[in-house]
Amino acid sequence: MDDFVRALGVCPPRSRDELYWSARVSLVRRQADLAAFERVFRGVFDDAVIVAPRRGAGPRGDSFVSLPASEGSPDGGGLPWATLPPVVGDAEEAGAERSVPERRPSGLAGLADRPFEELDAAQVAALGERLRAADWPSRRTRRARIGASGRRIALRPTLTRARRTGWEPVALVRSRPERRPRRVVLLCDVSQSMQAQATAYLHLMRAFATVADAEVFAFATTLTRLTVVLRHTSAVAAVERAGEIVTDRFGGTRIATNLRALLASHHGNAVRGAVVVIGSDGWDSDPPAELAAVLARLRRRAYRIIWMNPRAGVAGFAPQVGAMAAALPFCDRLVPAGTFDDLAQVAVEIAECARTRV
Repeated sequence: MDDFVRALGVCPPRSRDELYWSARVSLVRRQADLAAFERVFRGVFDDAVIVAPRRGAGPRGDSFVSLPASEGSPDGGGLPWATLPPVVGDAEEAGAERSVPERRPSGLAGLADRPFEELDAAQVAALGERLRAADWPSRRTRRARIGASGRRIALRPTLTRARRTGWEPVALVRSRPERRPRRVVLLCDVSQSMQAQATAYLHLMRAFATVADAEVFAFATTLTRLTVVLRHTSAVAAVERAGEIVTDRFGGTRIATNLRALLASHHGNAVRGAVVVIGSDGWDSDPPAELAAVLARLRRRAYRIIWMNPRAGVAGFAPQVGAMAAALPFCDRLVPAGTFDDLAQVAVEIAECARTRV
């Protein structure tokens, strides 16, 4: 009861709802007492009208307005409510059940789990901006930086600080390894079989190019580098320009040939120590043996290989396609990528895969 009295003094109620929540928070301690509290509150305050407080009315400057004596009031007023007949047409019905407002997902959250073919260009662009908030992986470098959580003692800063205390190392300065973003190389299939996912994958590549230390490529029958194009400040302009550059879009698929071209080009060193992400459904016109051979070379050069397949999230999926079956032994992870929720989870898988060997 003391808590309730202090709550009324700190925040005088201006409405019935404010009085209800002040009383409920300060008086109810257990869930089992909530039903009894509701019955008592309705029995006392159903016909009550809250009178707004007036500053400066009492000796402390924050008392309630004095009210005339009413039936059942032994002290003749001074209470923050008055018993009056119910108002006809009041917005709040007597005896109505109170409930905490329900938190519902936003419009974008409702679209995040829908397939790409059900979304229009504006919805894809809006959801693509969410991918830029992903947590990208980092790598440990040989450099060290000063940090209180470090395990090693930084000898030179410790000796420098000891000059202030007569060369006695009273305070030890610690250091910890410095971490930098790990490079990510993303290759996305934009062939005919990936037409529904192509635009969404372009937004994923833009998130990689603008936020992470990434190199992004699109491929169908040939390989096209899109790192510079997708770093445009406007997402719409970047995706439109990328669509113009990729001349073989919605054509055939040659995964093995494009991976071999990447390793043979001057961008092949970008995959050294990097997390390589390949986005494709596995439908390839090249022989599976060629894909297995080039992935074996890529596996020796890359840090991790993650394959995201838009069909992997379908119930009953099995990697039985020839190219997919040949590539699976060389991949650290096979993740679904059929919705924007799946693409956001891809970033989580990249960060987790970069921390531990699978």
